[in-house]
Amino acid sequence: LSNALIAFYDTGSKKELDYYSKTALSRVWKTERFSWWMTSMLHKSAETNTFENRIRLAELEYLLSSEAALTSLAENYTGLPY
Repeated sequence: LSNALIAFYDTGSKKELDYYSKTALSRVWKTERFSWWMTSMLHKSAETNTFENRIRLAELEYLLSSEAALTSLAENYTGLPY
């Protein structure tokens, strides 16, 4: 929002303000997805069956063995860019 307000007051352009909700909502859904993914991977629910548990463990093993997966985790954990 700050970037949109700065652009408006510096140039009078409402373009970034007009797109702010769309931009923010996209970021919110990406954050929700990451939160769901981390919770699903790290916590076994009472309803988790054997297949789902093995998928959860495989996901965790992949994360710990992949530099690309760790980079993605770090980017999402520390916050997505505005």
